[in-house]
Formats: sequence, C-alpha cells, structure tokens
Amino acid sequence: MRYIKNIACMLALLMSCSLLNSCKKDETKALTDLVYALEVEGNQVTFTTTSTGVTAYNWDFGDGTTSSDANPVHVYPGKGKYVATLYATVNGTAAESSTVIKIAKSSPVKIDDGSLADWDNVTANVITSGAGGGIFRKAKFDYDGNYIYIYAEMASKRTNADIFDFYIDSDNSSATGLLGGFPDGGYDILLEGQLLTTGLDIFYHTGEQDSFSFDQQSISEAYQVGTIVQDGDILKFEMRIARGKLKDLTGNGLRMGIVVTKSDWSVTLGSAPDEGNSGYVLDMSE
Repeated sequence: MRYIKNIACMLALLMSCSLLNSCKKDETKALTDLVYALEVEGNQVTFTTTSTGVTAYNWDFGDGTTSSDANPVHVYPGKGKYVATLYATVNGTAAESSTVIKIAKSSPVKIDDGSLADWDNVTANVITSGAGGGIFRKAKFDYDGNYIYIYAEMASKRTNADIFDFYIDSDNSSATGLLGGFPDGGYDILLEGQLLTTGLDIFYHTGEQDSFSFDQQSISEAYQVGTIVQDGDILKFEMRIARGKLKDLTGNGLRMGIVVTKSDWSVTLGSAPDEGNSGYVLDMSE
C-alpha cells in the first residue's frame, strides 16, 4: 500500500509541474517593438509609425530638430546622411528605433506650380548670353536624381512658334555622338521641334561622328514644359527632361547646347551658350 501511495504522490507532483509549465507557456508579453515607415520625396520625409500601443513620441531627426508628433513630416536642410531616431513608450516600456536616411541632390524647381519664382533659388549653372547669343538673354540648368531642369529667357514670343534644337552629349564624351555644332562634345541626343507650341521629336545619333545622322525615337514622357510667361518682349519658360527616359542621362554629367531657329527654318535666331562657344557642361556628380 505504501508503494502505491508513493506512486500516486509522484503522479500528482508531475501533473502539478506540467500544469505550471503550461501556464508559463501561455503567458503573453506585451510587444515592445518600435517600427515606422519612411517616404522620401526630395528633401521631405514622411514618418509613419506602424507599431501599436505607442505613446510619448519623441523624434530626433538627426539634423538638430525634433518633434512629438506621431507621424511627422520633416524637411531636411540639404543632401547628406541623417540618422533619425524615435524614442517612445510601447505598451508601457521605453523603446527606441533608429534608421539612416540618405537625402540625394534635390532641386528647388517645381515644374507644375504655375510660377517661375523658384528659379530665383538656382544660382549655379547659369548662362548669361552675350552678343553671340542672339535672342537668348539667359539660361539656367539644374537637376536631381530624376530630372534635368532648364530655364530660358529670350527676346521672342510664344506665338512665333520658334524651332528649338537641344543638342545633348549625354555621356559628356567626345568619343561618341556628333562632332560639330557646339565644340568640345560628341552629341548623342537631339531634341527638335516647336517646343512651346507643338512639342519636340527625339533623335539618337547614328553612324560616323562627322555625319549629321540621327534616328527618330518613340519615347513617351521624356520631357515636360512647365510655366511659360510673356513679360513684355521677353519670353520666359521652364522645362524638364526625364533622366531615366533618354540614354546615358543617369550618369555624372552632360554637355548641352540649345539653338533656336525661325519657324520657317530661314534664320538661326540664337544659341545658348553663345555661337562658337563650347556646349555647357552640367556636372551631376553630387
């Protein structure tokens, strides 16, 4: 009988331990993960917290500024790498989460804002025309990771339907493309047409470098005209070219020259840079 009682005690003890272990396994700890998503557009970053149970937000954006908003939108001062950190309480426990944000070269130019005022902030890559510029008065260039931006001032009117030729040495190398027109470049791409009235056709250079031989391309959404302003006798306009649409424009630099011709092809009206000068080099190594 004593032997049976001992076995019964042992079984009861094992069942008790089993129940205790079972209880421990069923315990659910409150989550303390702190997770957020990022959406980067130019210098602007939108932070969206995806964790639940989060309170007491304290964002350190890594540029000396902070926020206590749950899902802040922050504009960084310029290109560079920034370490953003969120300090918060998750289900009653202090937590923090950091991430590295890379802000690439951005442009102040907004092509669809109905204004040319943003070009006042573009102070580099400016051409001021001389006597050899003809109807050109000024041209400016800027870029970001997606686009090349162009601004021009000319002694003309939109209704003149001037013909534009944009010669682009897309790889900034004289080893490829047309040798001629603007010195010191091999021009791989030609955009040609009545830009401000009917639009442009796109051509790629083919054949020998001393041959004016271009094949027309069928490429949609390669460029866009923005705001056009007639200021007395001066015509001002902006446009952008999509870098990912045309060959080799995703590199570190290009060379460009612009020629304007009368609508009936009878007279060359102007060029930027001035006639006889080298095509303008836009350094995109940032």
